[in-house]
Amino acid sequence: MSQQSAQELSGPGDATDLQSTGTTPPAIETMALTRRFGSLTAVNSMNLTVPTGSIFGLLGPNGAGKSTTIKVLTTLLPPSSGTARVAGLDIIKQPRAVRSHLGYIPQAVSAEGVLTGYENMQIFAKLYGVHHSVRKERIDEALNLLSLSEFAQTQVKKYSGGMTRRLEIAIALVHRPPLLVLDEPTVGLDPTARRAIWERLHALRDQNNMTILITTHQMGEAEGLCDQVAIMNRGEIAALGPIPELKAALGPDATLDDVFIAHTGSTIEEGGFADAARTRRTSMRRE
Repeated sequence: MSQQSAQELSGPGDATDLQSTGTTPPAIETMALTRRFGSLTAVNSMNLTVPTGSIFGLLGPNGAGKSTTIKVLTTLLPPSSGTARVAGLDIIKQPRAVRSHLGYIPQAVSAEGVLTGYENMQIFAKLYGVHHSVRKERIDEALNLLSLSEFAQTQVKKYSGGMTRRLEIAIALVHRPPLLVLDEPTVGLDPTARRAIWERLHALRDQNNMTILITTHQMGEAEGLCDQVAIMNRGEIAALGPIPELKAALGPDATLDDVFIAHTGSTIEEGGFADAARTRRTSMRRE
């Protein structure tokens, strides 16, 4: 994430400092959420509920509206009509509070390679509004959670791809958000690094009741991580539910690939996910 993007996502303080409503609303709830770009409707009257504490996958071909949905939910884009609530907070009426409740990790590499992991963490902790009195504690906590403590003083350009992605997750966690949004969290990583990310995402959900929203081009990743998925196509939700139920609706031998094709009319590769992998690999080579 660029420093500018982090500033856009920063709020008045830690999510944990905000007053609790006494109830646990859905992590995400959209109401006829719509986003248009001129004559193009990128997201069309979306109604979606993501339960608190779940790992939820957003799937779909290029142009389906996934990235636009994420940008609207993270308040980086305003909706054209409709609205959404994040942790019970309205994205239109309470954008700063919404931003303090989430951590956002884009697809492209965001950590600065010439800085150490700790220095990257310091910069983003300040941008996220983490108070200086607890900043070191929060940084150390996040680095330890992602098994990066021993590499804290190493320049990020010397990290492997998997280590860099783990650092980016640590950055997004430094203000303790209840919602983590990841765009293609493991694209371009080798199987070992990918499994390490999966393990840490499961740990975050299990230990902290954190809600995690991901987009992914890997059906195996969706099946291994997600409690539920929504398949988007042409700006609308074409299928929604637990993966076993979506597969069972097509027959006893159906795969998630079959579900994807049935609801989008294209395979993963035809849908453009290979482009995402190339983008990530290109970004990783910039240092």
